[in-house]
Amino acid sequence: MKLQRKNRVRALAVGALAVSGALALTACGSDDTTGGNGGGGAAKASNIKCEGKGKLLASGSSAQKNAMDVWVQNYSGACKDTEINYQPTGSGAGVTTFLQGQTAFAGSDSALKPEEVTKSKQVCKGGQAIDLPMVGGPIAVGYNVPGVDDLVLDAPTLSKIFNSEITKWNDKAIQKLNPDAKLPDLKVQAFHRSDDSGTTDNFTKYLKAAGGWKHEPAKKWEGAGGQAASGSAGVSSQVKQTSGAISYFELSYATSSKIPTVKLNTGAKEPVEATVDNASKAISEAKQVGKGDDLALQLNYTTKADGAYPITLVTYEIACDKGNKAETLPATKSFLTYVSSKDGQAALKELGYAPLPTEIADKVRATVAKIS
Repeated sequence: MKLQRKNRVRALAVGALAVSGALALTACGSDDTTGGNGGGGAAKASNIKCEGKGKLLASGSSAQKNAMDVWVQNYSGACKDTEINYQPTGSGAGVTTFLQGQTAFAGSDSALKPEEVTKSKQVCKGGQAIDLPMVGGPIAVGYNVPGVDDLVLDAPTLSKIFNSEITKWNDKAIQKLNPDAKLPDLKVQAFHRSDDSGTTDNFTKYLKAAGGWKHEPAKKWEGAGGQAASGSAGVSSQVKQTSGAISYFELSYATSSKIPTVKLNTGAKEPVEATVDNASKAISEAKQVGKGDDLALQLNYTTKADGAYPITLVTYEIACDKGNKAETLPATKSFLTYVSSKDGQAALKELGYAPLPTEIADKVRATVAKIS
């Protein structure tokens, strides 16, 4: 399985590079790292400005792991003197490690809390940590229900499923949304993340905003019952192998494992599918709520716009605006410059992620350029 996954990542990297010249950033449109580049990588290597030497440690969001795999491969192919080591430990663990001064940057699917920004000043000498949105995309709701290839759910029904209030797949609420489906008398096996997760945070924000979720949104799962697994790879694997299972994870995990995904009844004309373009339509409605160089965004989980998929997340790279360690600053800045560039962002869509809207991407690039 690991070998297949490595091969997939390698193939996607080459494919992304091959089409990166044709892909453009869209304003409103739309867990094993390998070294070296394929034939397409050489053409883009000249666009990566290499700075710094040695090993750069980072950790956090597993949601962006597939994107990070390709970014690291491309960057390492161009910058032979720098080794980027990103560990997909989950957003909560990544932020904690960064605030302990153990990593150069962290990946998080949720923006920093005020108390975390305050704590960051101990690590960022003379500065503080900032949120740099880098990866966007849909949180797919994947399922494994024999005989059901097309499934529509809405936020209230999902809230009841993940709070153990709906326990059978032929429940009346599900039947009402899927009158033509042959729903089996099968137990619902709802899986959630066991680790503190930004994906969980965003998913429960959607359930709260649109579905009457009875708990407060958080990185730590608060729903009643269900089963747990670690990371996006863990929950998607459980869905793949468990009859009656349902869970939430990034679209790239559903695509790579060929897991069917739920269409959402949002109040739009037609149920909305989890796709990159549909997620981009929702992300384009995001508003910047961070101040100054902090680019934290507020997503609209209740959009009813046609074709807008509301369960989205934005993964941030968490870095010091000032006071970065001298030994890691050059490589950190160089790597973040590449991943926020047009070439770095163009590789995302091929992997099932949404490139940043142009207005946001421009702000990220300008902010990265000022990191010191």
